[in-house]
Amino acid sequence: MKNSTIKNRAIKNSTIKKNTMKNSASNPSIIQALQAQSQQLLPIITQALSALLYYEITHQRISQQDSQQKNQIDAKILIVYQGLTRAQHPQFGCVMIKWQLSADVSQGASHLIHEADVLKYLNALSKNQNNHAAIAPLMLAYENLTVQILEQSQQLTIIVMPYYPNGSLANQLSAQKHLLLTDKIKHRFIVQTAHLIANLHKAGWLYNDIKPSNILLDGFLTNDADNSSIMPNLLLTDFALAASINKSMAVNLAGTPAYLAPERWQGQGATLQSDIYAFGIMMYEILMGKRPFKVNIESSDPMIEWATQHCQQPVPKFPSEYSRYQYIIDKALAKQMERRYQNMKEILRDLTLLKNK
Repeated sequence: MKNSTIKNRAIKNSTIKKNTMKNSASNPSIIQALQAQSQQLLPIITQALSALLYYEITHQRISQQDSQQKNQIDAKILIVYQGLTRAQHPQFGCVMIKWQLSADVSQGASHLIHEADVLKYLNALSKNQNNHAAIAPLMLAYENLTVQILEQSQQLTIIVMPYYPNGSLANQLSAQKHLLLTDKIKHRFIVQTAHLIANLHKAGWLYNDIKPSNILLDGFLTNDADNSSIMPNLLLTDFALAASINKSMAVNLAGTPAYLAPERWQGQGATLQSDIYAFGIMMYEILMGKRPFKVNIESSDPMIEWATQHCQQPVPKFPSEYSRYQYIIDKALAKQMERRYQNMKEILRDLTLLKNK
């Protein structure tokens, strides 16, 4: 899982956080261990990237994920380090580099390898179909390297993408910036996101982790609500959990708790409807500047609280200024899948009808 991953410890922007779905409290010993590891790892990562002609390297995030190797007697815990790094390149310009470091590339970097495969497919789709809007950032480079750390060989896997100075949609929904968004811009964000997800589904993929922080702004923002010509295009990023629609979906609980559909908490696999539910949560967040459901951060078992919120709490009601969206949110967040929208085209149809009223 991403951004709320079991057994995931992260250092971001020089601030240490422990992001776990089971326990959000900080563990000083884990924090100190990750801090010490970063002092050893980051110079090696910097050296490897420098050899590939990257410069002005700034490490923005490092995290540690523990996973147990399967089908082995006396299986060992495999430690995987993940990171986000900003850099310059003489050919690519300013870039973001997503990397993973592991002693076993087949185990440790499997999510990143999968993400690279999805990006290759989506990039090729946009290139081959002239009228097909881009869904994802362009993958500028993909590398598997061997590096030496403490006299041990480690596999470093990297994906390189353009740097987007406007950041993610989550930045625009922060408390301060959300106040500056006009209703017209909010509607544009909702419609563009719906088109993105619809195009991804049409391409044969479920996203499985729809949320504002996974949507990049490609372009420029304006304070003039009437000048829509420079409204940014949106792109999906982070495809680690993406899965083919045509393959049977795993029933493991993967994703971000604040956006997981009721059936996922009940042990069912991912579907078009679970993506639609996550879109509904995000649609509410775009309009209101907050999520419809939340749990106490001091909870002893936040997973149970999240499950209760999604499975039992009624669909929230919009204030009068957004009451025209109530029908859409009711159907997007329906607890039962058969009462939910069956595809994103239906949502786009209702959004178009809403605009034309």
